[in-house]
Amino acid sequence: MGRFARNMMARASGGSVALSRLWPGRTDRLIIAPHDLRTADATRAAEIYAGRFVFAGKIVTCHGRSIFDLEPPSEDWEVALLGFGWLRHLRAADTALTRANARSLVDDWLSNLARKRPTGRRADVLARRVISLLSQAPLVLGDTDGKFYRRYLRGLAREIRYLRYTMMDIDGVPRLQVLIALCYASLCLANQARHIRAATRKLSDELQRQILPDGGHISRNPGALIELLIDLLPLRQTFAARNIAPPPALLNAIDRMMPMLRFFRHGDGSFALFNGMSSAPSDLLATLLAYDDTHGAPMANMPHTGYQRLDASAMAVIMDTGPPPPPSVSHDAHAGCLSFELSSGPSRIVINCGMPSTGRDNWRTFARSTAAHSTLTFHETSSCKFVELSAMKRLLQGAPVVSGPSNVESYREAVANGVLLTTSHDGYLDRFGVIHRRVLMVAQDGTRLDGEDTVSPAPGARIKGNETDYAVRFHLHPSVKASRLSDARGVMLVLPNRDVWTFEALDDKVELEDSVFLAGNDGPRRTAQIVIRQDSQQASSVRWSFVRSAASPSATTAKRNARREPELPL
Repeated sequence: MGRFARNMMARASGGSVALSRLWPGRTDRLIIAPHDLRTADATRAAEIYAGRFVFAGKIVTCHGRSIFDLEPPSEDWEVALLGFGWLRHLRAADTALTRANARSLVDDWLSNLARKRPTGRRADVLARRVISLLSQAPLVLGDTDGKFYRRYLRGLAREIRYLRYTMMDIDGVPRLQVLIALCYASLCLANQARHIRAATRKLSDELQRQILPDGGHISRNPGALIELLIDLLPLRQTFAARNIAPPPALLNAIDRMMPMLRFFRHGDGSFALFNGMSSAPSDLLATLLAYDDTHGAPMANMPHTGYQRLDASAMAVIMDTGPPPPPSVSHDAHAGCLSFELSSGPSRIVINCGMPSTGRDNWRTFARSTAAHSTLTFHETSSCKFVELSAMKRLLQGAPVVSGPSNVESYREAVANGVLLTTSHDGYLDRFGVIHRRVLMVAQDGTRLDGEDTVSPAPGARIKGNETDYAVRFHLHPSVKASRLSDARGVMLVLPNRDVWTFEALDDKVELEDSVFLAGNDGPRRTAQIVIRQDSQQASSVRWSFVRSAASPSATTAKRNARREPELPL
């Protein structure tokens, strides 16, 4: 087998790898390995060989002991270890040493089946491990003998059997990940016709339930699209490699989801920070976008997922205009109704705080609060209520939303100088008797965003209690340098590309306060927020604007380029 088979696998690395020719006489078992779209780093293979396992910002050194015996420094680190995704780094190095290292580590895991931590049996971790063991089978089994091959398959079969019983109490992305892993297993192992039909049917039903008609995920988390597409695209290839027609529900789900990647992207390539979104891995996004055949402008309205996008020249505004998701998929949902993010060209200006990619438990309560979003907060209270079930925290992976806005309205119209978006939500109605209304007006040339936030009683009702204070917040990206103007009614914003924007409150004083940007690649970072505080008894509305200076470099360039561009025929 040896060198010839490895060369064949290298040439087939663009898609699923046929394994039947690698182990003659054993083609009735493992016959194909799906392609892994995740980026691999061959330099990390040397770290792993040296016994240094670096995951989720934590380092553990083995010192000759089994890595699976050591106490994990964090749950995120343990999730990465037990998902076995790090095998792809060893495969990228593709040396006899790394192949032997991979076999040794997998053998260590298989030899200690009694050493099972609860994290390793979590549905999403188990699904990731099954997919990793299937996709990296050419690495682990390339130079092996029949004895290890059979042990590998027995261990894999045990994981797959366990996976079939993990869907009882899970929903959302983990449930889909389990079904995707089961589809992979049925396609990669021979004599699985019955399981292929059953797994395909269940996956199709779940995709139709969880992927909404506009392409968003039922959890309303933009990050769910990345997590799912990175597995669904190779699954489509694996069906084709087995000469089996991919189920229509899979093809339709991918076709709907791909445009949503562009919908949530700012000019710098990052994703808007809504409902549990953390930093978007640029390598994964680039890989996924390479599969996008549309390459067109993103759609403006996602009515089923509950988001609006306003584009004007280099300006982009992305806004949350939907109610919270169903409780069973709301464990990462945020109370950010009517919050928005603003970017101009490659610079993000207004953001939400987002969620850290690791160490979420330390920030989860704050990150999910309304105050962590660029919207109005009434009496420093979130527009959603969350339940904390501490005894089941690890199982639930968060706290579901138990109440929040039930009626969220949005209406957009083209007006003489741009686009007008009128929105409202009733998240504060039951507790305080008020409705929050937000109106945004985007100028056609992308140089101005005007807004008005209003809190008022519902028709025929009165404000409940004596709590009538509210605050309108605009969290700024850390790269923006903010300075409050001398009149205390405005803030000058200098962007990294030297563009200058001015925030102005028409009738109110403006405060510049500390904030935190949680979704950075290098962990939480200090930043600033613009805050307008008011009392609804004295003033029920706040008017504000973001305006780009005409002297900004990009504005000058835009005008110069506009003169050079030919007019399109009507």
